[in-house]
Amino acid sequence: MKQWLIGSLIFVAILAFAINGCKPQNMATAVTGDAASKVYVAPGKYDEFYNFVSGGFSGQMAVYGLPSGRLLKVLPVFSVNPESGYGYSEESKPMLNTSHGFVPWDDLHHPELSQTNGEVDGRWIFGNANNTPRIARLDLKSFKTAEIIEIPNSSGNHSSPFITENTEYVIAGTRFSYPMDNKESNPDVSIDTYKDNFRGTVSFVGVEKETGHMDIAFQILLPGVNFDLSHSGKGPSSGWFFFSCYNTEQAYTLLEVNASQKDKDFIMAVNWKKAEEYVKQGKGKKQKVRYAVNRFDEHTHTATSTIKEEVLVLDPKELADMVYFIPCPKSPHGCDVDPTGQYIIGSGKLAATIPVFSFAKLQTAIQAKDFDGDFDGIPVVKYESALYGEVKKPGLGPLHTEFDGKGNAYTSFFVSSEIVKWNIEKLEVLDRVPTYYSIGHLCVPGGDSQKPFGKYVIAYNKITKDRYLPTGPELTQSAQLYDITGDKMQLLLDFPTIGEPHYAQACPADLIAKNSLKIFKIEENTHPRAAKGEGQAKVERNGNDVHVYMTSIRSHFAPDNIEGVKLGDNVYFHVTNLEQDWDVPHGFAVKGANNAELLIMPGETQTLKWTPDRVGVFPFYCTDFCSALHQEMQGYLRVSPAGSKVELKYSMGKTEKPE
Repeated sequence: MKQWLIGSLIFVAILAFAINGCKPQNMATAVTGDAASKVYVAPGKYDEFYNFVSGGFSGQMAVYGLPSGRLLKVLPVFSVNPESGYGYSEESKPMLNTSHGFVPWDDLHHPELSQTNGEVDGRWIFGNANNTPRIARLDLKSFKTAEIIEIPNSSGNHSSPFITENTEYVIAGTRFSYPMDNKESNPDVSIDTYKDNFRGTVSFVGVEKETGHMDIAFQILLPGVNFDLSHSGKGPSSGWFFFSCYNTEQAYTLLEVNASQKDKDFIMAVNWKKAEEYVKQGKGKKQKVRYAVNRFDEHTHTATSTIKEEVLVLDPKELADMVYFIPCPKSPHGCDVDPTGQYIIGSGKLAATIPVFSFAKLQTAIQAKDFDGDFDGIPVVKYESALYGEVKKPGLGPLHTEFDGKGNAYTSFFVSSEIVKWNIEKLEVLDRVPTYYSIGHLCVPGGDSQKPFGKYVIAYNKITKDRYLPTGPELTQSAQLYDITGDKMQLLLDFPTIGEPHYAQACPADLIAKNSLKIFKIEENTHPRAAKGEGQAKVERNGNDVHVYMTSIRSHFAPDNIEGVKLGDNVYFHVTNLEQDWDVPHGFAVKGANNAELLIMPGETQTLKWTPDRVGVFPFYCTDFCSALHQEMQGYLRVSPAGSKVELKYSMGKTEKPE
């Protein structure tokens, strides 16, 4: 143990040296002369690609244009967002409901675009919540989070939400194995019983073809290891899914040392078509769990949350030919499948080589039972039997690989801070460029599909010292855009990102822009408290609840004077935006509200709950600049003492002398 610890410290020291050694010495030489012209998008012109980038610990997803790097929008997903009122309005609160109750934050790592026949189709994008395991589906017509499903029997939803070729399933693999039972999971056991009691799962979440609605089709019960990343097979490997997994040592403390002892961990190969057969044969076992399914309806403009209490579990110890392990050096992180579906690339965080596995050889080895024993009842295929070959001396710390569709792979190297281009068939390094610094994920538009758009590769970096003006102890994280149309990669642009950029996906703009929603039609608004015209504006009392049916249109609210509210009342402002013009939202805020504001799209209804804490007259106003008289878009609400005789009344445009 002591020798291993010393060895680890030496390795860390080597890595630290490598970081400094690979640090570019002259930033001015990083960009060549014609870079600016390649990223210039003239005013009034559109970018060629949408780039969807995870916001990491912000819980959101950001949309950038490429090649300009212009920030187009921040999409609220797993965290409340005061900019749009997401998670604050009564209609959107159910989106963040879980079996743990209302969870207003999470850690979004991986966006994944929907696919048809293995190609990006521009319908939806999915994202994972790493902390409280969830998967979100965002509709790319409205650019809104349309659905969030919680993943039971899981803890740390990291190898997620990667998809199958026709978006039949999105996948969720648990990062942290943990104890499970049939009583809603996670019983009270001693942590040092890890090997006996802790288990992992991967979940196959079914996606309805037309609606996109998600629900858990089945889970596969697995040994207690950590599952990291995953990707679907394609072409000849259709019907299979591949996961990287580490901590086969099954350590439960100081994992930086104790989970790095073995030379090889595993790539896990799952035959999900076989799993489907077992499900049809009734071979799964139902397990008691609790998980939330939250959906947003664009007609009622309201989310609903449903708690489900059962999931189907398949056990590969009892159901053969469904799961196999392939040894992979060392602490594998990335697990990527090339566009042809013939090759699976495993990337060990601590490895100095890149193993490339052959799907055909894997099948031959399985047929011949060319195994090297088993791991907790699951066959382990011999490394050499599944290996196509190794890329020698590619760099230090390979993490992730994307593809250009021309037979080339691009792998990020965290330790040596670089992108390395290599040929898949020949396993030869072709080019390498530095990143600034410590790249994690990288992205080629369509780069994990059967049809990459091999024009750019984008690096998502963890450290930006030396790149931007200082902003105190914390600097922005950033992306870097490289041209990959030639033999050599060319750095074109840096652009800052929100939160922490992990994975990202990109696709041609014309796949999405042509379908973009401009407004919500007011006649299709079925919100139960919508006011579809100023004539429907009103105020009603129901016990201590006061409901304000309010409308907004340039540049006033109706009603804009309200009296008769009393201390102890709950006031619900149901605001309907009557505009039917693109890009004219209205906001709503009231003094003393302890949540946030509303931002209501044209034709939409949203509700702000406000409980006044004192008597007086309180102004409310529009928060989103909407016209030359935006500043005049305001009103007053009077709050009287509890038990007062002030009559409930409301008005707009009425002036009269006081009684």
